[in-house]
Amino acid sequence: MSARVLLVEDEPGLVMALSDLLTSEGYTVETATDGDTAAAKAASEPFDIIVLDVMLPGKSGFDVCRELRQQGKDVAVLMLTARTQVADRVAGLKLGADDYLTKPFEPPELLARIEALLRRVKNNRTPVSRFQFGDVEVDFDKGEATKGGVPVSLAGKELELLRWLINNRGKVVSRNELLEGVWEYQPGVSSRTVDVHIAWLRQKLEDNPQNPRHIHTVRGVGYRFSP
Repeated sequence: MSARVLLVEDEPGLVMALSDLLTSEGYTVETATDGDTAAAKAASEPFDIIVLDVMLPGKSGFDVCRELRQQGKDVAVLMLTARTQVADRVAGLKLGADDYLTKPFEPPELLARIEALLRRVKNNRTPVSRFQFGDVEVDFDKGEATKGGVPVSLAGKELELLRWLINNRGKVVSRNELLEGVWEYQPGVSSRTVDVHIAWLRQKLEDNPQNPRHIHTVRGVGYRFSP
């Protein structure tokens, strides 16, 4: 599955050049040309990395990065800017950016930074073994779950699906990502099995399955888990 990149840049020529570059390297690229659009897309869609310019119409790249981290989004963020002051680089990193690249830059350096960040994020994402939310406790290693102290029977795929959502908590996970990650379907395969298993999890774990507190549907995109 190719990594999804959100490219946030307001210079049309650079947007086109970087989109072509990243697409040619196998990345799936979405773009935004202002801070407000970038913040909305990053909050509602799943991305592996955001290439984020600092100087943007509307919200600045600093504002977008700050909001993402406040929302609990752990997506990798590579900030781009024409600024060269050390204070600006420090400010971006303190707000939660993972790396910083100053314009002008060479395409190979951008690609190398992106690849390094994606490797780092993947290596740091250790699957959760135990987790508690509300009155639910799950031990994934033992395959056991309780709600209010009462054992709950979860099938293997239900446990895998729940674990995937919890590992990506706060992030919107697409149906395709779940089909490929949990069921190992080939890219492009369409199936309602995710929705069916989500419904089963809600019936077993939510106090009110019709108005879930933890497993949310993001219409047209996928699902998001909130502790």
